[in-house]
Amino acid sequence: MGNLSRYRSIADLPPAAPLFPLTGALLLPRTHLPLNIFEPRYLAMVDAALAGDRLIGMIQPGHPGAESESAHPELSRVGCLGRLTSLSETGDGRYLVSLTGVCRFALAAEEEADSPYRQGRLDFGHYAGDLHPAPEPELDRRRLFDALGPYLAANELEVEWQDLEQARGESLVNTLAVALPLGPREKQGLLLAETLNQRAQLLLTLLEMARGPDAGDGGPLQ
Repeated sequence: MGNLSRYRSIADLPPAAPLFPLTGALLLPRTHLPLNIFEPRYLAMVDAALAGDRLIGMIQPGHPGAESESAHPELSRVGCLGRLTSLSETGDGRYLVSLTGVCRFALAAEEEADSPYRQGRLDFGHYAGDLHPAPEPELDRRRLFDALGPYLAANELEVEWQDLEQARGESLVNTLAVALPLGPREKQGLLLAETLNQRAQLLLTLLEMARGPDAGDGGPLQ
């Protein structure tokens, strides 16, 4: 479904996009987020995205789990625009899709829409640097891997260690931030980190503090 080279500046990004509020879901630039789409409103959202620019704004509700309590939960202030880069349709009507992160955004306002899904006006001004790969972070990889091992064991997860050891810093940090089962508040903190260095240090701190699969869950998001 194409690559991200078309997005060279924020002028190439749309002023508005469909919004997909989902607790615990983190998307970061140049990382991939797999999603299982089954609700009718979000099936309609994917159909509309495919018919248009294939862009969707991932954003967390303002409080963990709020989307299960309300059809219109308050949203966090910052999300990440993603492009649909793969899609398959299941026999029972679901879509299995992958979003590739393009650029973070501040949610300027929600738009009035006739669609069953929410739509928002997006401000990319603060995050223009997301459109270009970040420099290698100042990251102590051995310390990171020493913290990652017990975390994976506690959560009964496995990784390809050789792939992690060979990954560039941005790919390593952002892929772990997206994929690991950290709490919603921690996920939002990783999204809000201003620089890759700050995200790397926060990720390391979270892994060293973690004591189990539920460590760090809860609390309001911003």
